[in-house]
Amino acid sequence: MSNSIRALMGACAIGALATAASAETITVATVNNGDMIRMQGLMDEFNAEYPDIEVEWVTLEENVLRQRVTQDVAAKGGQFDVMTIGTYEVPIWGAQGWLVSLNDLPEEWDADDILPAIRGGLTVDGELYAAPFYGESSMVMYRKDLMEKAGMEMPEAPTWDDISAAAEAMTDKDNEIYGICLRGKAGWGENMAFLSAMANSFGARWFDEDWNAQFDSEAWANTLNTYMDLMTNYGPPGASTNGFNENLSLFQQGKCGMWIDATVAASFVTNPNDSSVADQVGFALAPDNGLGKRGNWLWAWSLGIPAGTDSEEAAKTFVAWATSKEYTELVAEKEGWANVPPGTRTSLYENEEYQKVPFAEMTLNSIEAADPNQPTVDPVPYTGVQFVAIPEFAGIGTQVGQEFSAALAGQQSVEQALENAQAITTDEMEAAGY
Repeated sequence: MSNSIRALMGACAIGALATAASAETITVATVNNGDMIRMQGLMDEFNAEYPDIEVEWVTLEENVLRQRVTQDVAAKGGQFDVMTIGTYEVPIWGAQGWLVSLNDLPEEWDADDILPAIRGGLTVDGELYAAPFYGESSMVMYRKDLMEKAGMEMPEAPTWDDISAAAEAMTDKDNEIYGICLRGKAGWGENMAFLSAMANSFGARWFDEDWNAQFDSEAWANTLNTYMDLMTNYGPPGASTNGFNENLSLFQQGKCGMWIDATVAASFVTNPNDSSVADQVGFALAPDNGLGKRGNWLWAWSLGIPAGTDSEEAAKTFVAWATSKEYTELVAEKEGWANVPPGTRTSLYENEEYQKVPFAEMTLNSIEAADPNQPTVDPVPYTGVQFVAIPEFAGIGTQVGQEFSAALAGQQSVEQALENAQAITTDEMEAAGY
């Protein structure tokens, strides 16, 4: 080997070492949902574009993620540089100065392209505090073949009575087919996300205008009794431990006639690689009771940067990449338009290719049907559709969720669960000074 080649190889090796040594490492905390797992599989593209930024992932189950990132951001612990957070946390944390403003993301990132309903929920006093990775509402996903077999048709905008009738008609427990699968796992963002949104359509509220808890109302009793009837008669066994991912798995295995949950699930239940019923899935708006509110929520899983980070610029580079139009196109190129992160950008819903996706229009209609500023039939002092946008809600919502999950597990009656929910909520709100 000539000296010049040897010298050149030596220089290359030193250069590679120098690059590796100077690469800045950022730690991203994220939820174990399919779209985030998919992003981790596309990191080669990011690495090729930004070789000086190394990304380490901490992937956690939803309830655990919330606990970990809340502790870290409140203490300015600096454990994470980017956090996957939701529409509940962003305005509260932004107002407390816990998040870095993203108003200075590059112009081509195009903040004005974000759907107004989603952008509004991530903005405080004109400052955008998180970039939406995907947005969602909730809707009915159902088996067209089972509806046909039952001699029924699902309306595009069903009532809860329609849902009950369909659940009964599709249930075939001998063959492990359950008419309906719904969240039962305790957590303010698990069973209470579903039940709070459902309660809105029954005319129920968390609080009246004076912040008095409302679980002793007839509307809440009707909500919880309807839920219990559906799940006890037509739901799968062990439902009190089922959250989003467990129900997704049941639906993909063909064990659910219907599933009312996040619109983002649509790409997974219609993906023939994962779902045994991919070609039989229909979609409808979340149910109502004719009171003017549907039982659907509004949410975005977004990427925020905690104020405690030492790597703000690198974190912003990653956030801008992961939530960009280019990232959407990358997923479309690799996995098809049906699998791109939905619900965040106007341009996506104007894209002719995306308009061919069978659930695109229903997702947009569902997002636009939710109104976080007027979430309930009667007036309330809070904003938020499936949550109450106050710092105390995470703790209260999880405790109430445990009571309702215990009722579903047969450990107490609906009446007892509501009584306990009323007492818990009243005590916590009084202690917080409301």
